[in-house]
Amino acid sequence: MNAETKRPFAVEIERIARAARDAGRVVAKAGSERRTKALRAIADAIDRRAAEILAANAEDVAAARASDLAAPMIDRLRLDEKRLAGVAAAVREIAAIADPVGQIVKEWTRPNGLRIGRRRIPLGVIAIIYESRPNVTTDAAALCLRAGNAVILRGGSEAWSSNRALASAVADGLDAAGLPRAAVQLLPTTDREAMTELLQRDGEIDLVIPRGGEALIRFVAERSRIPVIKHYRGNCHVFVERTAKPSAGLEICYNSKVPRPGVCNAAETILIDRAIADSFLPALAERLGQAGVELRGDAEARAIVPALKPATDEDFAAEFLDLICAVGIVDGVDGAIRHIERFSSSHTEAIVTEDARVAERFVNEIDSSTVIVNASTRFADGGELGLGAEIGISTTRLHAYGPMGAEELTATKFVVFGEGQTRK
Repeated sequence: MNAETKRPFAVEIERIARAARDAGRVVAKAGSERRTKALRAIADAIDRRAAEILAANAEDVAAARASDLAAPMIDRLRLDEKRLAGVAAAVREIAAIADPVGQIVKEWTRPNGLRIGRRRIPLGVIAIIYESRPNVTTDAAALCLRAGNAVILRGGSEAWSSNRALASAVADGLDAAGLPRAAVQLLPTTDREAMTELLQRDGEIDLVIPRGGEALIRFVAERSRIPVIKHYRGNCHVFVERTAKPSAGLEICYNSKVPRPGVCNAAETILIDRAIADSFLPALAERLGQAGVELRGDAEARAIVPALKPATDEDFAAEFLDLICAVGIVDGVDGAIRHIERFSSSHTEAIVTEDARVAERFVNEIDSSTVIVNASTRFADGGELGLGAEIGISTTRLHAYGPMGAEELTATKFVVFGEGQTRK
């Protein structure tokens, strides 16, 4: 048995990766105006192909329901007219943001007269491996193009038809701008062997970004020869401090957990200051209970609301992605910080407080990628933070941390201007 028989996808993946490398060079040199034209044309194509895309998505949703995919995962998969309009709007927003390519990050002059600058350049070729959410197809394509990169997309089998329909709209936009279709390629299979082969192409691919469950991310990280930006879990916390307005605490906890429990920026643990727990926790249990949330509390929380299910350490470390939430009673901001340091996944933590000094301490001492004061954890999102969209949320610190927009898909190079200087 020869090597290619053992590796059935090797030839095709090599072709795709090399085509992406060649296309990436064209995109990088194309200039901001041409890349912007492609992005606007992609958004127009999404609008034009809306019926086709929604029909493809309906096929995926029907198949997901037939296979008993969990309701929050189906919600992540589903597109309707409003959501699809939001997909196109996100691409237009990315088209409107400043092109990071060529930006001078910093300049200085040395004593010998050399002028030094750091200039943003594309990373090159990026592979995005993702599950469920078909909007990632266009978000990833648009952000990579905005930053002058080529991208190879590998979506999940549950969104296969949706991803293909959206990728066709992206191809229309590339054609309209005269850019090569190979700048955005969707792998023609969801077979894991093809993904494994892709992860070996370190000669053509510069970065891998997996988006999905922890199992997928570990699979990618353990097999890749290419640098990986990881986002293992979104175990996000809301801490309701003793000075918080009860109404604000209830609304922020509700919004952080209930509307989209299956997304990574949904709250998975609510921490309540011991000083207000007797009054706040019953109100919270009633509010979230009416919304169908199952609350799991520590011993102190269950002493206040006996109906709560017991919470274990595994619950406090969990990313439920469902209408389930852990609740803990803590001793002020010190207790909240200790709890978060123990269980956090470095994604997003929020505090509800009227004490500016407590808020400042929380911001200074919590080192998660996004720290929020008096607002929902759901704002930990590239679009909500003004990035246009996000390629993912990095919970590692190299080379990006938190929601990643177009700027985080660039590197910087040094540019040096002299007047004949030589080094002694």
